Amino acid sequence: MTQPKVLISDKMDPKAAAIFKERGIQVDEITGKTKDELIAIIGDYDGLAIRSATKVTADVLAAATNLKVVGRAGIGVDNIDIPAASAKGVVVMNTPFGNSITTAEHAVAMMFALARQIPDASARTRQGKWPKNDFMGVELTQKTLGLIGCGNIGSIVAERALGLRMKVVAFDPFLTPERAIELGVEKVDLDTLLARADFITLHTPLTDQTRNVLSRENLARTKKGVRIINCARGGLIDEEALKDALESGHVAGAALDVFAVEPPPADHPLFSAPNFICTPHLGASTDEAQVNVAIQVAEQISDYLLTGGITNALNVPSLSAEEAPKLRPYMELAEKLGSLVGQLAHDNLTTISIEVEGAAAELNMKPITAAVLTGLMRRYSDSVNMVNAPHLARERGLDVREVRHDREGDYHTLVRVTVATSQGDRSVAGTLFSNGDPRLVEMFGIKVEADLGGDMLYIVNEDAPGFIGRIGSTLGDAGLNIGTFHLGRREAGGEAILLLSIDSAMPEPLLWQICQLPGVKTVKGLKF
Repeated sequence: MTQPKVLISDKMDPKAAAIFKERGIQVDEITGKTKDELIAIIGDYDGLAIRSATKVTADVLAAATNLKVVGRAGIGVDNIDIPAASAKGVVVMNTPFGNSITTAEHAVAMMFALARQIPDASARTRQGKWPKNDFMGVELTQKTLGLIGCGNIGSIVAERALGLRMKVVAFDPFLTPERAIELGVEKVDLDTLLARADFITLHTPLTDQTRNVLSRENLARTKKGVRIINCARGGLIDEEALKDALESGHVAGAALDVFAVEPPPADHPLFSAPNFICTPHLGASTDEAQVNVAIQVAEQISDYLLTGGITNALNVPSLSAEEAPKLRPYMELAEKLGSLVGQLAHDNLTTISIEVEGAAAELNMKPITAAVLTGLMRRYSDSVNMVNAPHLARERGLDVREVRHDREGDYHTLVRVTVATSQGDRSVAGTLFSNGDPRLVEMFGIKVEADLGGDMLYIVNEDAPGFIGRIGSTLGDAGLNIGTFHLGRREAGGEAILLLSIDSAMPEPLLWQICQLPGVKTVKGLKF
């Protein structure tokens, strides 16, 4: 196996490069390159480790002929074209937990700074003044903190706020009632939060749904005298409306670590607003966080390149390094089943169902589904993999359904793939033998046990004496050697299926010749 090669293109803690080297991965640290310079070298690398400076655009990805994974040391991936990466089959990972505590603590620090007007008080004191009576702060104790977003970082802020004896309300569509109780927060809708909160802090990604969540209209719905903190993403607040609310006194203070445009222009309207505090995107800027995200991104990229483990991926199901060895045989089986139905189905498929039972039903099903789609989508593209297969399936409007059965079947584990065609549902099923080898056990309702690999010949025929001999003679006369021979039938004299492995691909003229044999209904050359 060729030694993988990784490029670190942004400044990163040296521990990242050390981890790559310890795990047997070649690593180059080449930072500060322009887009064109990066395009010129990216084709040599299997992995790319970045921070926020490198822009992984569609042009960069197009030049990245060997690239398999991009790892962002940090949470934000605004600098990566994820749709283009998915179409290219490149895994995109981030490290959402490496700087969670650091960002949460920065939000709490901003809240304290607002409550006690610390920056202005410090500046005036350093001017030689003693403006003790000009700064009347507010206590945090018994105040209500409103969290917009209560995920990883928001929940840490909630924990810290409860320790300060604050009351915490949270608006987050993904927050379950059980999780809210566990955290000690009250789950509310957005209007309730706006009406009740003395402090509002945002901890949500920037999406079409969250953009300007604090719009001019929503700012007007807030409690008079509210203080607002944003250490999440720029674009969550209407900055012009916030300036107006600060000047009118409706908002008593605001603290931003992030802006819609970064760096913001020197004449940004908020810079002249009263009771406004800002920092230059320092949420993740602690020594501990920089080390943590560097270590995590190096470990995640290494796991993927060496074992297939996928952690914190944004465009493919996660598959831990521990899960990967256990799931790999199932994924191999699933890919072959997907490839089989993909090669045999002539229709423009609209629906595919993946069912698992027995031991397979106890596993992470998402990688199995992605493997089925990888095999299926090879009918459309030679460069398909587990990353871009779901993307290609969505592009083609394929309805993907997953079914998990608890029932006991004939096999200790079973994966079944069914596609809807104009002739009705067509289904294939497979299992794993005790040594982990994948095996086909059913095809279109007919029991047939077969290996799936290499070049194969698929024949549907009428079950009649002498047919097998005619097939053998035809192939032998053409100089094609049969490797394995698998036969199944519905009933004596009925429809039969024949699967042969052959030592080389089937020439088209020979396929036509076999089609002319008595009793033959369908002939198809397969490749796995």
